[in-house]
Amino acid sequence: MISQKAKYALRALAALAQAHPEEPMMISEIAQQQSIPKKFLEQILLDLKRSGIVESRRGKQGGYLLLKSADEISFGEVLRLVDGPIAPLPCLSQTAYRKCEDCDGEHLCEIRHVFARVADATRDVLFNTTIADAVEGAGSTKAPVRELLTA
Repeated sequence: MISQKAKYALRALAALAQAHPEEPMMISEIAQQQSIPKKFLEQILLDLKRSGIVESRRGKQGGYLLLKSADEISFGEVLRLVDGPIAPLPCLSQTAYRKCEDCDGEHLCEIRHVFARVADATRDVLFNTTIADAVEGAGSTKAPVRELLTA
């Protein structure tokens, strides 16, 4: 399962993707529109800013904008940033590999073999689905981001 923080991050990015590209959105506007607690959203947006996904502008016309295009931001990138490794077992992680404590040998592990297929399929979907894909809406075979996050 993904964390609530990851859901909020994806929803905030969807809101920014749907906004006018040159008009920053204020935190309060995103929070209200997406039903995200404002203080929590501030932390999330700071993390996204540090990783180069969004930018902030100060002043009366300030707020947040996407720094990267919505079609360049994958669900996998955001989930990995917010929740950490995307793997059902530590021995399958691409970014935080650890041998399982009770492992006698990865090449003989039946559990690892099955979950390797699960991890590969999951990563394939997550890293090939972008924020732009999720917000496409009508006429698309892909579900909008809110639908994806409540399924």
